[in-house]
Amino acid sequence: MAILEIINSVLAFDDEGAARSVQGELDNGTDAMAILNRGLVAAMDEVGRRYAQGIFFVPEMMMAAQAMKKGLSVLRPHLESADTAPGSCIVIGTVKGDRHDIGKNLVSMMLECSGFRVIDLGTDVDAEQFVKAAQKSRAKLIAMSALLSTTLASMKAIVSRIRTESNAPKTIVGGAPVTQEFADHIGADGYSPDAVGAVTVARHLIG
Repeated sequence: MAILEIINSVLAFDDEGAARSVQGELDNGTDAMAILNRGLVAAMDEVGRRYAQGIFFVPEMMMAAQAMKKGLSVLRPHLESADTAPGSCIVIGTVKGDRHDIGKNLVSMMLECSGFRVIDLGTDVDAEQFVKAAQKSRAKLIAMSALLSTTLASMKAIVSRIRTESNAPKTIVGGAPVTQEFADHIGADGYSPDAVGAVTVARHLIG
């Protein structure tokens, strides 16, 4: 069964195997969304479980995500041609004054690998950039990262600005100096200390 082969390829960090298995399912006439959800997304859910159990660590997560993205690159044209976008849109970026991106990149990768459409604005992103990108893409969620404690004030200001919008997207925050208490204080809708948790929170906030 090729769907199981997709999952096994991702868990084995086998980029070419994942791509080959996805193509095999497409050749067999399997619906593109079924391949995405039952194969690629299911594989990353298992990666998340193994990370939570201490079986996988960040390097394994990144290698699995790369294999998943290889499979997704084969699948994406069929999702687009069928007008079946892979999940809700999320805008992500590191807040103004902070140019660190490793954590943000991992969260972005995990969100994309879990079926969301991700628009990555990069680092040093101000409130208006977040707002404009969300408006243009009709994003349902804005994800913000900060590594420097000196940029927490910037994160607070950005969340406040987003909340002034009509039909404002939900917000999720994270990063080394960020805590649940701080997230609650600034009015963010969600918080996660890591990439796996960010996927769970995103699913809860926008389904």
